Amino acid sequence: MLRLKQVLQAWGSERFEAMLKQALESLPHHELPLQQGLQHSSQVSEEPIQVMILNMTESAGRINVRLGVFYSGVIAGCNCADDPTPVDTVSEYCVLGLDIDRGTAEAAVVLLDNDSGPSGDG
Repeated sequence: MLRLKQVLQAWGSERFEAMLKQALESLPHHELPLQQGLQHSSQVSEEPIQVMILNMTESAGRINVRLGVFYSGVIAGCNCADDPTPVDTVSEYCVLGLDIDRGTAEAAVVLLDNDSGPSGDG
């Protein structure tokens, strides 16, 4: 589980969104459910991700954030020594739900319905 103490301290200020984006974009990719969100490739690339905040709500001591994440995936080849196929990346997008506990700063991240486009319509 993630701990977003500094981000939580910025809740209600103009800095919150920027701090949240920075915190999530700097995480190791395996700490987010990006692998489960792949649609066009087979493995998450190590390239940087870009987080877009779609909406935020607060209820019962929790902050709920819906995020759009742009990232890259790799289509794994046969990995043969004589395979001339270069490793290319493919653009991927998924929607994540982030639930931050206002008391502990613990945050859970889940993959949401991936049929939503970057506009958040869906």
